[in-house]
Amino acid sequence: MSQPYVIDKLISAKAIDARLEELAREIRQRFADTDKLVVVGLLRGSFIFIADLVRELDMNVEVDFLETSSYGNAMESSREVRILKDLRGEIGGRDVLVVEDIVDTGHTLAHVLKFLEARAPRRLETIALLDKPSRREVDIKATWTGFEIPDEFVVGYGIDYAQRNRNLPYIGKVRFT
Repeated sequence: MSQPYVIDKLISAKAIDARLEELAREIRQRFADTDKLVVVGLLRGSFIFIADLVRELDMNVEVDFLETSSYGNAMESSREVRILKDLRGEIGGRDVLVVEDIVDTGHTLAHVLKFLEARAPRRLETIALLDKPSRREVDIKATWTGFEIPDEFVVGYGIDYAQRNRNLPYIGKVRFT
């Protein structure tokens, strides 16, 4: 069982919505030449972000998911990334956008990109809702980032702590009591 904590609001739902509109505009411009964009969400943390993002894209998209694991119920990454659920569709020769909830150490995103690059997509870009560059252990950066945040443990908008708080409409900082 997790220890008692409170959640302080870090990024409001209104700020997330406004940033999503900006990001979608940039993505539409980048992929204006594609007939269908394959949007790959990394489960579970990205599910709310990907749902809101694809509704803003106003273009032909196919949605697929990869499930990875590097945290379990812990607050620290194990740095051992496992693919728990593979894509259903083919991405060879296609334009792909990988949607990540948070880039922390960078291990998950690096592992996923290597995994997907082996399938020879035409173009492979990335978007992360949150970025914690102060914790980076792998030299990697998402093509687009929603918000850069300090080294805080966060929840909400799909991101959990021990499978709790994913349903918060904002990003909150966990403070243990």
